[in-house]
Amino acid sequence: MVKAAKEAARASVWLDGRARRGRGGGQPSGLDRERITEVTVRLLDAEGLDKFSMRRLAAELNVTAMSVYWYVDTKDDLLELALDAAFGELELPDPEADGEDWREQLRALATAYRSLLVRHRWLSPLAGRYLNIGPNSLAFSRTIQQVIRRTGLPAHRITSAISAVFQFVYGYGTIEGHFFGRVADTGMTPDEYFQHAMSTVTDSPETAQVIEESKDIMAARGGDTVAEMLDRDFTYALDLLVAGIEAMVARG
Repeated sequence: MVKAAKEAARASVWLDGRARRGRGGGQPSGLDRERITEVTVRLLDAEGLDKFSMRRLAAELNVTAMSVYWYVDTKDDLLELALDAAFGELELPDPEADGEDWREQLRALATAYRSLLVRHRWLSPLAGRYLNIGPNSLAFSRTIQQVIRRTGLPAHRITSAISAVFQFVYGYGTIEGHFFGRVADTGMTPDEYFQHAMSTVTDSPETAQVIEESKDIMAARGGDTVAEMLDRDFTYALDLLVAGIEAMVARG
């Protein structure tokens, strides 16, 4: 049982060539793995991870579910392909380009990753479920590592710095994505939803005191819209992390 569990944990569409092969002849006309992956991403964006199924995908493609299995062995394989396709949307800077500042490249990578997590709310749970070893994911990870190497941190601190920045972005983008998902379900705009939520918690005896104590912080935070507030918080938090890296480099 333990051996089976370990094998399942290691399983990945990228480890044994399954990401590159289809089955033998007789594939349904008009389909290929790229097309199937593209539609999978679109369905995940539109309907969410919980509602996704091979039957739903087949219906969208106007084929039978068995036709899809000519190109992928399992649903997990397909979700891994979709995950890596999403990472392929990221525009990666060239860490070796002359005159480029690692700070700006790090900010660009973090900002792009945040946007990706918000745009594809299904990405964060899949990134936690699978190994993230597809070509696009590895290219993203490699670029991050190259940028962090240029900070001047010693080698044994590189992974710690990467964790500090990108686990923060992962959490921030995931929560932001959930927020916009709730907003979409209500039919309100983000600003309307925020005002409604604040009014509700202010009127409740159980939460009113906490909100009252936070009024000065909320006022000082600034921002006329939810988008502005989220951007300001993210930008300043990221600046704190960049400053922290600079400080640790200075300390030697």
